[in-house]
Amino acid sequence: MILKHTFTPLNNTRLSHLCGPMDTHLRSIEEHLNVTLTRRQGHFKVEGPKAKASHALHILQSLYEQARRSIEPATVQLMLSASPPDLNALDQPTPLLTKRGDLRPRSPNQGHYMDRINAHDITFGIGPAGTGKTYLAVAMAIDALERQAVQRIVLTRPAVEAGEKLGFLPGDLGQKVDPYLRPLYDALYDLMGFERVQKTFERQALEIAPLAFMRGRTLNHAFVILDEAQNTTPEQMKMFLTRLGFGSKAVITGDISQIDLPKGQQSGLVDAQKVLKGVDGIAFSTFTSADVVRHPLVARIVDAYDKKRSAKNDLST
Repeated sequence: MILKHTFTPLNNTRLSHLCGPMDTHLRSIEEHLNVTLTRRQGHFKVEGPKAKASHALHILQSLYEQARRSIEPATVQLMLSASPPDLNALDQPTPLLTKRGDLRPRSPNQGHYMDRINAHDITFGIGPAGTGKTYLAVAMAIDALERQAVQRIVLTRPAVEAGEKLGFLPGDLGQKVDPYLRPLYDALYDLMGFERVQKTFERQALEIAPLAFMRGRTLNHAFVILDEAQNTTPEQMKMFLTRLGFGSKAVITGDISQIDLPKGQQSGLVDAQKVLKGVDGIAFSTFTSADVVRHPLVARIVDAYDKKRSAKNDLST
C-alpha cells in the first residue's frame, strides 16, 4: 500500500530536523518498520503493508510537530518502540515534579507500571535492563516527596558480588559498597540535580543504603525502592517487605534473567512472584524487550539471550 502526505506550510528547517542528518531518521523508520520512504521537498510517500505504512506516517507527523529544533536519534527510536494505538497517549507529558520536564512513559507497559505504583502500596517491576523500571520508580518517589505525600525516600540494593569480590575493592565499607549503589545516585542526579540531592540528604529526607542496613527498621511515611531485587534471598525479600510502615509505599525492581546469587540459591524475587501472586494491595508489572528505551540493539540482545535460555530450558525438560 502507498500512503502520501504533504507538510504545509513548507518549512525547510523543520523538514531538515524531521529527516535528520543525511536522512538518518527516515532510514531508521524504514529499517524498523520495513517500509520504503521517499520524499520530494515536503511531499512524502510511504510504501509498505497498510498497518506499518500508517504507523510510519503517524510517526512522521508526530516528529514534524517536534521539529522546531533538532531531533535526537533516541527520540525516533522511542517512538518506533511504541505500538501505534498508544502514540498519542505517549506524547502527552506526565506531570511529575522532577527536574526532567519531558519525563513521560515511553511504552504502554511503562504507563501501566506508573498507574500501578500510584494505586498500590507495593508494586513489583520485573523485566530486562533498559526498560525504565528503576528510573521511573525514582521519578515517582521524587514526585511524592515534592508533593509531601511522603516524608522521605529510601533507596536500597543488595550488595551482591557479580563475579567480582567485594573484599578486594579499595577503601572502607562505605567505599566498597558505593559502586553497587551508584546507579541510584545517577538517577537522582538526573531527576533532581546535584545540589538538590545534597540538600535532601542533609535534611535526612533521602537515604541510600545496602539492603542489609534495613533489618530491624520500620519505615513510616516513606517511598521505599528495592533495586536489583533478583539478587535477594527469599528471607531478605520477606525482611524488606515487612519494613513497610504506615503511610509508606514500596517499589521492588529486578531482572530475573540476571541473578548473581550463588548456584542453587533461590532468588527472593522469583519466590515473591509465586508467594505474593493475588495478594490484595500488591501489583506486578512485567516488562519485555519491547519496553527497552536504550539503544535499539539492546532489545535485540535481550531477545537473543531469552531465546538461548528458552532453548536450554526445553532441553532440560
